[in-house]
Amino acid sequence: MLAMRSFVIGQPIAHSLSPVLHNAAYAELGLDHEFSKLEVAPSDLSDFVKSLDEDVLGLAVTMPHKQQIMGLLDAIEPLAEAVGAVNTVVPSSKVLSGFNTDVYGIVQAIREAGGAPEGGRAVILGARATASSALAALGHLHIRDVDVVARNFAGPGYIALAETRLGVTTNHIPWRDEARAIAAMNSADVIVSTLPSGRADQWAKLYQPKPGAVVLDAAYDPWPSELAKAARAGGARVASGYSMLLHQACQQVELMTGRSAPVDAMRSALLKATGLSSL
Repeated sequence: MLAMRSFVIGQPIAHSLSPVLHNAAYAELGLDHEFSKLEVAPSDLSDFVKSLDEDVLGLAVTMPHKQQIMGLLDAIEPLAEAVGAVNTVVPSSKVLSGFNTDVYGIVQAIREAGGAPEGGRAVILGARATASSALAALGHLHIRDVDVVARNFAGPGYIALAETRLGVTTNHIPWRDEARAIAAMNSADVIVSTLPSGRADQWAKLYQPKPGAVVLDAAYDPWPSELAKAARAGGARVASGYSMLLHQACQQVELMTGRSAPVDAMRSALLKATGLSSL
């Protein structure tokens, strides 16, 4: 395969660890490709997409572009369409196709942490793009009883539209209803926090995990988060955002290269980059 270029695009982008994962995969697979970060402002996204050359293998797409880029693509997989967010773009024969690998990343991160009982209860903290992916992931895990805690639920890019497309119903708990939110969290088998770093701290102070619960906090800087600390202290099993990041990148590698992702090599590279002993 000829040498190709790939990028992760977003704003800001300096913090992204995607190059660590993708370049480790390319090296392990013996591919002379290069993956790098590229800061793209929302106002420049359309021109950037139109300028993609034939040597571009693919794009990893992060905030704030996951919804906006959908209108610039030629084809979108049904899952990404339903969730309302694309985090992966693969050009092929001048056709730009969009995919969502966050759903896979969330599923695999929860499974690695010990899994979740079918028919269990879940809480999603937040209601934007990653929350919509979490809702689809919980469906894959056969969890249908879901509470969503957020300030807003409806509007462009919010979870209410994803619920309609996915054909599911959740219980909406307003952010201000602290008692109801904590009661839901304390009885949940799975909690997925999709909030920015620090936003879940107020819930961590009151959270008393259900025995055997799994908590995934997508925010991994700093790690462990206050929510992760509270979960571990209470005996819950914890999945980090790093684990989600690893697995969604594995599926991106497979979509872009057509090769099976070298998970162990990618995990080792991420551990080295973060200084962690485990994800």
